[in-house]
Amino acid sequence: MMVLAFSAYEEALRDGRLLGLRCAACNKVTIPPQAVCQWCASRDMKVEQLSGEGVLETFTIIRVPPEGFEEEAPYIVCLVSLKEGCRIIGRLDHDVERADQSLIGKKVRMKGAYTWKGDKFSAGSHSCPLFETVEG
Repeated sequence: MMVLAFSAYEEALRDGRLLGLRCAACNKVTIPPQAVCQWCASRDMKVEQLSGEGVLETFTIIRVPPEGFEEEAPYIVCLVSLKEGCRIIGRLDHDVERADQSLIGKKVRMKGAYTWKGDKFSAGSHSCPLFETVEG
């Protein structure tokens, strides 16, 4: 059993690496890290660096943000199906005024991390993957 602390996962994101946990029992990837496989609940998992490449499944533009994110709006939250077979939520680096349904199904890749500084409701800063669309 390999443990991947959420802090180590976020640190890897900030270093440009996307880490997941590959399950020895079912061979599927759990991301972000959890104590057990999200597919079969096995604890026998090992850390694996993922490609960061996938397909944009859906997105939403946040124009009226929740408290603490006022400075961020507008921004795009996205759901990406990674080529390793798992899905991850992140940010999409794209012009919000040009974002439309034609983006769905486009190839994307992780270009880094988006780090939110935190506010009075959080335990400090947190990071998530930042994706960009790719041609081809």
